[in-house]
Amino acid sequence: MKHLLQDDPEIAKLIEKEEQRIESTLNLIAAENHAPPSIMEVMGSVFNAKTIEGYPGNRFHAGCQYVDEVEELARQRACQLFGAEHANVQPHSGTSANLAVYFSVLQAGDKVLAMSLPHGGHLSHGHKASMTSQCFNFKHYTLDPITEHIDYNQVRDMAHAFKPKMIVAGASSYPRLIDYAIMAEIAAEVSAFLLADIAHLAGLIAGKVIPSPVPHCDFVTFTGYKTMMGGRGGIILCREKYAKKIDHAIFPGGQGTSAVNLIAAKALIFHLAMKPDFAKIQQKTLEYASLMAQCLADKGYRLVTGGTENHQVLVDLGEKGISGAVAEKDLEYAGIVLNRNVVPRDADTPGSISGLRIGTGALAARRMQVPEIIRIADLIDTALRSHEDQSTLEIIRGEVEEMCRRFPVYLQWH
Repeated sequence: MKHLLQDDPEIAKLIEKEEQRIESTLNLIAAENHAPPSIMEVMGSVFNAKTIEGYPGNRFHAGCQYVDEVEELARQRACQLFGAEHANVQPHSGTSANLAVYFSVLQAGDKVLAMSLPHGGHLSHGHKASMTSQCFNFKHYTLDPITEHIDYNQVRDMAHAFKPKMIVAGASSYPRLIDYAIMAEIAAEVSAFLLADIAHLAGLIAGKVIPSPVPHCDFVTFTGYKTMMGGRGGIILCREKYAKKIDHAIFPGGQGTSAVNLIAAKALIFHLAMKPDFAKIQQKTLEYASLMAQCLADKGYRLVTGGTENHQVLVDLGEKGISGAVAEKDLEYAGIVLNRNVVPRDADTPGSISGLRIGTGALAARRMQVPEIIRIADLIDTALRSHEDQSTLEIIRGEVEEMCRRFPVYLQWH
């Protein structure tokens, strides 16, 4: 950072502090991960400066011969990795990708069936706070009140009654697998498009440790980070017959120039995802989530759906008398970083956040092992039981820092 230190020492200092925070805390945020150093390098490369309105071979600016190659590599690798017919790698985010899918084949006001936010869905799946709800007519399915799993019979009944033009199969806080084959059957029965939003699951799917939605869906959207371990930005996979519609919906429909450095990072992570080490990390991510769930359940915590089949553990703290916000704050003080999250019990009480969402991707990326996962569960439990005891939280933080020193993120590359 020699140039940054000279040009803006204040920003340089904040970067240094953020690096120290990363190195000294445990990241259990399900929507984050630790990207390889090569990803960081490509995101800080000269590709930052290039403007690329349009697509390879048909740009609206000169000097694109090399960025054309970058985008083609990213598209080809995405299709190869996921077995897709077409890929668009220009979306700025997962939400941008979802918006492009909606506008590619839907008209304003068309009906869409998606998962309810408190039951695991996402803002961009038609929540009232999102502009998606202003553009389209969303109805939301919920989890079974007993099992807290998706009730596919309910989805089918709602689809036949509502007759949506699109069904969204995807979630941001649902710790179970989704049966894309059944969702495809339901979509076919009502002549609806099927979109799978796998923003959280893409790395697990790329690593082939959980089933893929690609064979069953018209559209699949995801992001390059989270379990994918790459840089920011979204990706759209689709059947070839929708390729032109998707590409037009991104540019010129919803975006101008895209970030070439992020497209390059997408190309790189798709390349890395084809290597054995990536699959090993994804398998560990899955195993560690299951272990974390079992440890917390054994300590008396109620888990939404009763467990997990992916990288997430969703803890309902309602019976513990602690709000998600208080738990998040206390755990962060203790060096354990995760996020408060709505759970099904919050559906009827707007503003309530009774849960914690725990993700194990960053722990696996950090090469932690089973003893560390078990100990982290112990520390979470101790912190939650001692949430008003600052001295106990400080003791936990000391142990967390010692653990982190044994499993550095980026310091090992300096």
